[in-house]
Amino acid sequence: MNRALPVVRLRVPTDEDAVAWHRVFDDPDVMEFHGGRSAELSAYEELTARQRRHDAERGFCLWTMLDRDDRVIGFTGAQPWPQDWGPKGEIEIGWRLGREHWGRGYATAAARMTLERVRAAGVPGVVAMVDARNARSIAVTERLGMRLAEVFTTPRSQREGRCYRLTW
Repeated sequence: MNRALPVVRLRVPTDEDAVAWHRVFDDPDVMEFHGGRSAELSAYEELTARQRRHDAERGFCLWTMLDRDDRVIGFTGAQPWPQDWGPKGEIEIGWRLGREHWGRGYATAAARMTLERVRAAGVPGVVAMVDARNARSIAVTERLGMRLAEVFTTPRSQREGRCYRLTW
């Protein structure tokens, strides 16, 4: 059964969004596949500043995700793959939601909007790098029509990771 996706809005992250991201992601469940705990506020301040630059230079970034009441619920978007391993030179799509918003379709709705924006910016395709144990994110990649392209071991965590790919 296909359910209607929720209303979601994306915006370029503001300075204030660094505080909101820090608050929303300060949950061990949210951070399970991202190091286990939330980063310091300064890391989110740097991240939101970098995303504003990406948006100005490329036309896409990790956008702040807002629900129908304009509450910050996470982020989604795309950015160049930042590591020196994996899909170097490619554009990675990603998402992260606060725990209370899981299972409602927000990640899928926002990721679909991201794909539209990335296509409009002239990007020929995207990858999604997902921890092999992250069934929720794997399900989102599948709903987006992405296909498994590579399985690898991540250098830092030594966990199995998966690279999903979508081209158009």
